[in-house]
Amino acid sequence: MFFGRGLRLITELFNSTQRTMGSIVEISNLGYAILGLIQQKPSSGYDLRKVFASTAMKSYSDSPGAIYPALRRLAQDSFIRRRIEQGAGLRRRQVFRVTATGIVELRKWIMRPVTQDDISSGMKEVMLRFAFAEHVGGAKASIQILRSLRAQLEEYIPMLRAQLDAGKSMMPRSGRLALECGIRGNECLLEWTNYALASDGGKE
Repeated sequence: MFFGRGLRLITELFNSTQRTMGSIVEISNLGYAILGLIQQKPSSGYDLRKVFASTAMKSYSDSPGAIYPALRRLAQDSFIRRRIEQGAGLRRRQVFRVTATGIVELRKWIMRPVTQDDISSGMKEVMLRFAFAEHVGGAKASIQILRSLRAQLEEYIPMLRAQLDAGKSMMPRSGRLALECGIRGNECLLEWTNYALASDGGKE
């Protein structure tokens, strides 16, 4: 048993070293969502499908045709490992757990600085990172994301307003209203960010 565990750790270290030496592993948002869920609770593919199907995370896909290939890729890259466990009756199931390498990758992804591209593309990835931040990196991780988001919004909103002022006279009414919608949406996001920071135990 000890030998098996030691061999597994050596394999994970080797794969991690190979990635560091040059090969870049790309993980989709679905992959990170799966990694975050498994880090919270070891799960089977069926368990994950139920989570995606019954919660707001459905937007990342509840399709077996997406979830199971994502699990295989994460296992191949040594971010998760699987173990056969006894289920109900005679049924056996594969349960996935996050490896030490997977936790490092998950933490690195969560702690990325927020960019204006993140904001303009809809915030989906940022909110996914924020949702897992406290469980993976503690309160400091969630606060860091919020502070990074606030800094970017405080730069981005004035830029949008400048665009509106410069082009208002030439924009069709629908174009102006669309840009104003974006500005108001980002102002609401900034208000929420300040609220979230202020409500975090008075740390702000």
